[in-house]
Amino acid sequence: MNAELEHVVTSELDAVDFDLVELRQGGTRARPVLEVRIDRRDGQKVTVDDCARASRALEARLDGGALVSERYVLQVSSPGERPLRTPADWRRFAGRWVSVLAPEHGGRFEARIVEVDDAAPNVVTLQPERGDQQRIPLAAITEARLAFRIS
Repeated sequence: MNAELEHVVTSELDAVDFDLVELRQGGTRARPVLEVRIDRRDGQKVTVDDCARASRALEARLDGGALVSERYVLQVSSPGERPLRTPADWRRFAGRWVSVLAPEHGGRFEARIVEVDDAAPNVVTLQPERGDQQRIPLAAITEARLAFRIS
């Protein structure tokens, strides 16, 4: 991923109060596709209007520039099953359920985020549905996404 492109996308989204969740480039050389997944800072679900507003902000900066081809396709969407990557992501969603892959800590499982330790900000405490709480270093978590649960 082009670091300059990611910086531009992040700053433009920041200016319209959205967080960048994921940025992917795909498509072909003749017709590149830029996939942008956004999240709202107020915790509400991302709407179609939000995607349109983010798209307009990005297009204003990307059109005619050197970062992407003139024939690029921009796709802005909600994060779906939102990935958790940073300690700030884990803090933001404390109390929510996550699907975690941590090979050295039980493999794949679902758990509720109890806390991210302020003294050790790269360690999260998780409470699986059954069993004891686990303190897991974020570096030991291969993949984590919010899980959709009613409880």
